[in-house]
Amino acid sequence: MTGRGTILFGGSGFLGPYILNACPEMISVGRSQPPTANRHIPIESLADLSCLEDVPFDRVIYIIGNTDHHHLEQESVPPGEPTAFEYHVTPLLQTLEQLKRYPIKQFIHFSTVLIYDEQKIALPVSEDAPIDPYRNRYVLSKYLAEEASKFYARWLPITTVRLANLYGPTPLARWDLIHRLCHQLLDSGRADMWSVKPARDFIYVEDAARAVVKLLESDATATLNLGSGTMTSVSRVREVLEAVSGGTISVVDQPVSGPTEFQCDTSALHQLIDWTPRYSIEDGIRATYETMKSYRGL
Repeated sequence: MTGRGTILFGGSGFLGPYILNACPEMISVGRSQPPTANRHIPIESLADLSCLEDVPFDRVIYIIGNTDHHHLEQESVPPGEPTAFEYHVTPLLQTLEQLKRYPIKQFIHFSTVLIYDEQKIALPVSEDAPIDPYRNRYVLSKYLAEEASKFYARWLPITTVRLANLYGPTPLARWDLIHRLCHQLLDSGRADMWSVKPARDFIYVEDAARAVVKLLESDATATLNLGSGTMTSVSRVREVLEAVSGGTISVVDQPVSGPTEFQCDTSALHQLIDWTPRYSIEDGIRATYETMKSYRGL
């Protein structure tokens, strides 16, 4: 797929550039130019999308937000700093309100698997599993964005993608486990992690981008899990990273949030698109570490 007729909001983030690279005719829309050769339409604010009136498009990917959930779920926000709701709710409402008059065939937006109730889930976790949207501000903001999408579904065909633990190389500052450990290992040859007890569903960023591109071709609307569909222990992540880097990762044995084990049920996704992850956790971690190493000219 070339991406013709598709615009993408959030092309300068983590996932966006991978989608844009896969689709040379896709158009980026946002404040910042993405690190790709795609056409970019600069905007000052999502509150005014009048620049799109003469742009031929009927499909939209929306990836605006902030994935630093550890920070956004805190009890208080420093004065002047955006809240989780200002990142995930208000911009989406502004965008949907303006785009509802366009003849759009597909609008894809992103939520999180953190919305599921960790006390009530059964593995693998399907999209109809119980949720706990009031656990913290970050999760609540994602839930409210999902509810806004349901409201605007009367005008737009919307697919909500609940992302699992996304990882992969990027020059941006990231807060996910694998990215943070890679940075520490590259800085000093050693790293610290809180615990090796959890197991998570990790999905490599290129695999996620391929799935999103394929979803553009589907006219179905749904709420879908997007993960690898497999569960990897954090202890295995530690083993692979130590082997790839030659460094040492110490365990400080502190409690971590979230369920002890998590695995996405991706059967609903597979019913819509022909897609399987290409990267094993070993290949993905190796690619992440080596690419981040190359960013430093090492």
